Amino acid sequence: MAVHKLIQACQATRNLLLSALPPAECERLLPDLEPVTFSLGQILCEPGERIHYCYFPTNAIVSLLYTMHDGSTAEMGLVGNEGVLGVAVFLGGESTCSRALVAVAGDAFRLPAKRLQEEFAHAGALQHLLLRYAQALITQVSQTAVCNRLHSVEQRLCRWLLLCHDRNNCPELLMTQELIANMLGGRRESVTVAAGHLQDSGLIHYCRGRISILDRDGLESNVCECYRAVEDEFDRLFGKKPKSDLNRAEAIFQEAVRGGLSADQSCLAELGKRYARLPLRRLHRGL
Repeated sequence: MAVHKLIQACQATRNLLLSALPPAECERLLPDLEPVTFSLGQILCEPGERIHYCYFPTNAIVSLLYTMHDGSTAEMGLVGNEGVLGVAVFLGGESTCSRALVAVAGDAFRLPAKRLQEEFAHAGALQHLLLRYAQALITQVSQTAVCNRLHSVEQRLCRWLLLCHDRNNCPELLMTQELIANMLGGRRESVTVAAGHLQDSGLIHYCRGRISILDRDGLESNVCECYRAVEDEFDRLFGKKPKSDLNRAEAIFQEAVRGGLSADQSCLAELGKRYARLPLRRLHRGL
């Protein structure tokens, strides 16, 4: 029982919001956090549909899409390991106008919407983190609207690839050009030309639905200002989050599992003390 709990806690640290919680609040959520796996193209929520679960991705990425009456679509934002899918639940709504579609297959934790509302009402660290995340997401949605209007398909593709890489930390994405075109609000032919140019420049490699990022620095040099605006706002609200800090948090829990720590309260207390010493704790201090 204890080992299962530790493994689940270890996996939960891969989501930045969950990893930023004080140990006591994270422990309260753990019994209700259920690990789930998403497949590419899976639809998690439709417009106007009541939200029953909120999702904290760990390595999956979910695209928020708006669909017009003629069937054409455009992406409004991305949700990955930096956040949570289902902000309407704690902002007072029960549904959204967007469709939530899995852009990158992977794992997440789901939490009943009612449970998140209850925890949000405690007005603790989770409430402050969620409100800050909502502000960061609004910035991303706003900047995406500007980007889709003013910048080229190639620049938008660079932005999208960089945002995905930041939220997945994997240089290879399984993704068809048709799906990317639907997300960028452009034609498939335009995406094909843009991807071909990036490949000819040695920035990416695309083959049979697999996109590999070969030169991240090159993508950053080629991307429009919208990418940096979104990431700077997130860093302003949450502080820089070195990936090594996340790896250290995960390593602590893995070490505990390997050590065969017992299931008593002293075990959990020790983990809490060690986890609290990580640099990531600064994300909730002073909230």
